Amino acid sequence: MKVSDILRVKGTTLFTVTPSQPLSDAVEVMSDKDIGSLVVMEAGALVGMLTFREVIVAIVKNGGQVGNSTVRAAMDEHPMTCSSETDLDEVRRMMLERHARYMPVMDERVLMGVISLYDVAKAVVDSQNFENQMLKAYIRDWPQEEAAAHKGASA
Repeated sequence: MKVSDILRVKGTTLFTVTPSQPLSDAVEVMSDKDIGSLVVMEAGALVGMLTFREVIVAIVKNGGQVGNSTVRAAMDEHPMTCSSETDLDEVRRMMLERHARYMPVMDERVLMGVISLYDVAKAVVDSQNFENQMLKAYIRDWPQEEAAAHKGASA
């Protein structure tokens, strides 16, 4: 399974901010849209990632307030990225190694979307459920004479 499979199901709605925007505006967008991350774009290029983790760190550094900070002061300037062709097993490994909950998907220099650890976990569980259903259907449809032959052979 590839990242493109998740994006196909998830859709392509993206929320971005610029590094010069007030952090308070970014937090408001994240709250209003019920999202955990924003991609930081400048002049059409990915320059960072802002998640609730970075927001909390910035608030703690500022004595418990967002204050007049900008997105640039809080963002992760070197976010991990993947392409739409990256295998989900590789994405899962990368996210777990870096404790990353969100990952921008880039094809060349074009932002295709953002996937979350939740998206990856859901795709894996959905795939396993499908496999289980197929195996159960296969077992249910097992020809009776073959089942009897296997039973007799094991006795």
